[in-house]
Amino acid sequence: MRIGVDIGGTFTDLCAVDEAGIVAVGKVLTTHDAPALAVVEGLATLLADAGIAASDVTQVVHGTTLVTNALIERTGSRTALLATAGFRDVLELRREHRYELYDLHLELPAPLVPRHLRFDVPERVLADGSVHTALDEQYVRKLGRELADRGIEAVAVCFLHAFTNPAHERRVAELLAEVAPGLRVALSSDVVPEIREYERASTTLVNVYVQDLTERYLHDLERRLRELGIAQAPRIMLSNGGVATVETAARYPIRILESGPAGGALAAAVLGPPDLLAFDMGGTTAKLCLIAGGAPLVTHQFEVDRKYRLLPGSGLPVQVPVTDLIEIGVGGGSIARIDALGLLTVGPDSAGSEPGPVCYGRGGTEPTVTDADLVLGYLDPGYFLGGGMRLDAEAARSVLAEKIARPLGVSVEEAAWGIHTSVNENMANAARVHAVERGHDPAKLPMYTFGGAGPVHGAGVARALGAPSVV
Repeated sequence: MRIGVDIGGTFTDLCAVDEAGIVAVGKVLTTHDAPALAVVEGLATLLADAGIAASDVTQVVHGTTLVTNALIERTGSRTALLATAGFRDVLELRREHRYELYDLHLELPAPLVPRHLRFDVPERVLADGSVHTALDEQYVRKLGRELADRGIEAVAVCFLHAFTNPAHERRVAELLAEVAPGLRVALSSDVVPEIREYERASTTLVNVYVQDLTERYLHDLERRLRELGIAQAPRIMLSNGGVATVETAARYPIRILESGPAGGALAAAVLGPPDLLAFDMGGTTAKLCLIAGGAPLVTHQFEVDRKYRLLPGSGLPVQVPVTDLIEIGVGGGSIARIDALGLLTVGPDSAGSEPGPVCYGRGGTEPTVTDADLVLGYLDPGYFLGGGMRLDAEAARSVLAEKIARPLGVSVEEAAWGIHTSVNENMANAARVHAVERGHDPAKLPMYTFGGAGPVHGAGVARALGAPSVV
């Protein structure tokens, strides 16, 4: 018996499969304080309902968007960057080019680490690996104590040409372990020992920024599965469609950034025609993937959390093999609001599962995409989560009226429709950019939708694209 588990920002999905096909499926709310709790509680219920003994489980494969969501919502560790003297601003200098040359309103992504937490370290290694300036060990010791005193939880070390000669980076790790043993340290020469300083620094930072969250979660999951009676250690889905051990995924969470969506893209490739658009919309984010020639495209340079018109260059670069997806910070739980200009905006922050959308009746106070979809009749309030959760349509109407409809001077239905269509248009724009960048016309590609909110919005997105069909 094999088990598949996917954790999203709002719900956790489970299925049990034997040689004959799917035996049972389950869906529970994600428990953000302890994500593994939702997995084991949902799994225990699924196994009991299907009459399956935990000892019969031979494999557990797990995908998650927790890492991606932590980046989009900026909920990772308090992190600092150590760079070669004179190079601490590489995160803002980037590649020194404008990805939209004539756009005066161009936006660049905010670095994960503000400038006051980026430090110049006296040292220099040349391109051939020879040492030009020796590492100032006394400075590193002093800096390590200062970082600990300032409450820094994680440190990324990215020195010039460290992929050729990592000696200085490794020595910094040793010194920080001596003076500040509580600091989590990531070295660019370990995470991504490749040329290109900016991409290497960004990748290393992203890795250590989410490492504590990922490590705690995966080890907790492993322990809870053992307590449930499942002896097999889980295998974690990688962003390129492969799997890894818990130890590897915990050390390099950068490799599981898109592990959940990668699984969906692979399934769409198996089930659909050779060329299609795979559309995944969950509670926090939406992703699109181009399937060409029967397989998802894989890229070695990926951008997380694109901000400005979803254009390349407006996100955080990650230099690891990843299923080639484009994502936007909009999902079923994304919060709708009126901005300072009096315009309707949606996301990227999400109500998640705690408290969740207002219609869940779990203490939510902000209108979300799910509330709008319920008011419009796309959701059955009596059969949500397979009848396991009843939605409060009146509460959804009330919050939309108070916070969206009245300020805009429109009806509740018009406010809900504005939220719904805004989300669809944003995702259609993302799909168009993604397909055209790769030489495909989205109007000629069928769309396969999945994820909790995917089928609700899939038809609208496909219509906006002019897609020939949607599944």
